[in-house]
Amino acid sequence: MPPPALRPATARSWRVAAPSVARASTFTTSAVLLSRRDLTVNDAQKVTLGIIAAYVVGIALLWNLPYIKWILWPFKMLVIAFHEFGHAFACVLTGGRVKSISLDPREGGVTHMLGGRNAVTLPAGYLGSSLIGALLTFAGFNINASKIASIIVGVCFLLTLWWGRRDWLTILTILAAVGLLVACWFIAHAEALRFVVLFIGVMSSLYSVWDICDDLILRKVNSSDASVFAQRYGGSSQCWGVIWSIISLGFMAAGIVAGIAAFPQSAAQQREDSQHFIPTKF
Repeated sequence: MPPPALRPATARSWRVAAPSVARASTFTTSAVLLSRRDLTVNDAQKVTLGIIAAYVVGIALLWNLPYIKWILWPFKMLVIAFHEFGHAFACVLTGGRVKSISLDPREGGVTHMLGGRNAVTLPAGYLGSSLIGALLTFAGFNINASKIASIIVGVCFLLTLWWGRRDWLTILTILAAVGLLVACWFIAHAEALRFVVLFIGVMSSLYSVWDICDDLILRKVNSSDASVFAQRYGGSSQCWGVIWSIISLGFMAAGIVAGIAAFPQSAAQQREDSQHFIPTKF
């Protein structure tokens, strides 16, 4: 028999043990229920997934059809602005300086930089635009999240506008994009904004895939980011293009799964919430 002084401590330890097991069991049960809830796709999310699928098919067709593909031209310029912003942001993060950004309706865009690490700045165009696209796709599952995303995108555009302030095509493209986002805030309490953010997100997520196929398979452009990266660091441009494309698709898939898990609200609940978060009159 243990000394009397130790008995109270032993008794206390036995009394604490049972509630701890109960709490652990409750936590485990709650985690299982949360996981089950997060993996459930409601009607609003099914509509969003259907719209994403329609966007993917529609963009893929319009990207390659002669003449009709010009319908996508304004959005292509917008996504190219994301691409160039990725280069510029990576340059600044790695100690470089951005001289200018310009967009070209035939050749795409170019970012003039001084310094920075090429191993980071070269893939940052495709991967940066696909990451932005994944975040916009994630936000496209919810109206209020789309509002927040549009504000952040607007800030990114202003930075791009600062770097491209001498290029009129860049200026007009960005101003038109900002105008579209602002206008959508006033349509059905920003419900239209959700679908525009979702469209831009899907197109930006898949931009690297389509553009890499266009540059490296169909036209074999030697000055593409993947080609320059291969020349400096080894491997083939096609290999790096495939790797970047897989990463881009992974970003998009992660954005979709996260959107389903984070935004279980119904369409009616989203509209109700939108009227109380940075509300608009119309």
